[in-house]
Amino acid sequence: MATITSASLSSPATRRNGEPAPFAEFKAFWQHFFAKAFNPYRPELHYMRGPGPAWRAKQIARSN
Repeated sequence: MATITSASLSSPATRRNGEPAPFAEFKAFWQHFFAKAFNPYRPELHYMRGPGPAWRAKQIARSN
């Protein structure tokens, strides 16, 4: 499950004349939200859950 956090922008988005662009912070929030929420990398689905068959084969060979 993705965790969503809110943080202020380090530098505000501005127009060429120096005025803040309307909805720039809103847009930045949603871009960050979608990047985190729909990130295809899910490490919890791929971590190793214990010794596999190669480890068991080595243990049996050691005990002989």
